[in-house]
Amino acid sequence: MTAKPKIIVLDDDPTGSQTVHGCLLLMQWDVETLRLGLKDDSPIFFVLTNTRALTPEKAASITKEVCHNLKLAIEAEEVKDFLVVSRSDSTLRGHYPIETDVIAEEIGPFDAHFLIPAFFEGGRITRDSIHYLMMQGAPVAVHETEFARDSVFGYNHSYLPKYVEEKTQARITADSVERFLLDDIRSGCLERLMKLTGNQCGVVDGETQADLDKFAEDVLTAASQGKRFLFRSAASILTALAALPPQEVSPENMAEYVITGKPGAIIVGSHVKKTTQQLEVLLETKGIVGIEVDVAQLLDKENQSATLLTDILKNVREAHNSGNTPVVYTSRQELTFEDIDTRLEFGARVSNLLMDIVRGLPSDIGFLISKGGITSNDVLSNGLALKTARLLGQILNGVSMVRTPENHPQFPNLPVVLFPGNVGDTDAIATVYQRLSKNLK
Repeated sequence: MTAKPKIIVLDDDPTGSQTVHGCLLLMQWDVETLRLGLKDDSPIFFVLTNTRALTPEKAASITKEVCHNLKLAIEAEEVKDFLVVSRSDSTLRGHYPIETDVIAEEIGPFDAHFLIPAFFEGGRITRDSIHYLMMQGAPVAVHETEFARDSVFGYNHSYLPKYVEEKTQARITADSVERFLLDDIRSGCLERLMKLTGNQCGVVDGETQADLDKFAEDVLTAASQGKRFLFRSAASILTALAALPPQEVSPENMAEYVITGKPGAIIVGSHVKKTTQQLEVLLETKGIVGIEVDVAQLLDKENQSATLLTDILKNVREAHNSGNTPVVYTSRQELTFEDIDTRLEFGARVSNLLMDIVRGLPSDIGFLISKGGITSNDVLSNGLALKTARLLGQILNGVSMVRTPENHPQFPNLPVVLFPGNVGDTDAIATVYQRLSKNLK
C-alpha cells in the first residue's frame, strides 16, 4: 500500500478540527513546532493561524510566514507527499483567494486548488455547484443568509464558479472553473484529476459524507501518482482525507476527562444568532451562573477594562466557590463602527479582556468551554498560552475537545471544548455542559 500523503491544515480559526481526532493542533509555527506536526503519527495536523480575525494584509503576511517555515520543516523531515488545506469558515467567509494565492506562491506549484465548502455537521451541502445551508429542513442558497452580509467577508453568489469570479475579481472567470458534480464524484474522478495542471480552480459538490469520501479516495490516488493539490474547504473533506478510526471515548462519556471533580467555566464570545439562542437555554440550566460583559464599556478604551475585569473575576470566583459553573458572555447587542479596521481593533480589545478572564479563572476548574471560533483560537494561543494541544475528539457533532499538556503551569490536563459559533441546535451548549458535569457531586 502506498504511504498516504501528510495532510497539513492551515486553519483560520481552531474549529476546523471539528470532524477529526487524535491529531495535534499547533498554536505556533516556528520550524521546530511544525516538525512536531510532520513527525506525529496522525496523518493530519492543524496550524491555527487565526487569520479570520485579521486584516487581509496581516492574513497574507502570517500565511507567508507559516508557509516559509513549513517548507523548511518539510525539507528537514524529508516529507515527499503532502496535501495542503486552507480550512475556512464553511459559509464562504474568509480571506479567499489571498490565502490560497500565498500558499501556492510559497510551497507550490500545485496542479489544482479545490473549493469544497460542504460541511455536513453544520447543515451545509453543495449541489450543482451551488452552496446551501439547511434551515428548518429546507436548503437555502447561502447568498440569502446572514453570512453573506458579513461586514468583513460578505459575498453575492452561492453558485461557486461565480463566487470564485467575484472573489478573484475575475482573474479566474466562472466559465474557466472545473465543476465536479455529484454524478461525476459518484462515478469516479481519477482520470479528470490526473489531467489537471497549472493550479486549475475546481469546485466540488457534496451532499453526504460518502460523496467526499469517494472524492478523497480519488484525490489520494492521484496524489500518490505525483499530482499536487491544494484545498480551500470546510471540515468535512478533512474527515474523508484523514480516514481515521472512531475516537477513543464516546461523546456521551467525555466527562471521564474531567479530573478535578470541580465544576467548569464557560466563555461565550460569538454573537451570531444561533449562539444567542443557545446561550438563552444555557442560562436557564441548573448549576449555571450567567455573568454578562458589557462590551460597550470598552469603547472608553483603557479606563474601563481594569475595573470590568476585577468585577467579573470576583463574580466568577463566587460562582465557582458555591459549586456552580460561571458563564462569562459578551453583551449581545451588535455595535456599529465607522470602518472594518476599527471593528477589528475593537474585537481585539474585547478578546484581550476575555483572555484576561481566562487567565484569572480558578486553577482547579474541571473543564473550559469556549464558544466562538475566534474566541476559541485566542483561548488556546493567548489565554492558555499553548504551543500545541492534542485533539481528543468531538463531544457533539462538529464540536471538538482538546486537552492541555500535563506540564501546563496553571491548568494541567484541562479538557477544553472548542465550540464554533454557528453549530448545534438551541440546546447544544447546555448538552455539552451536562455531559461534562455528569460525574460531579
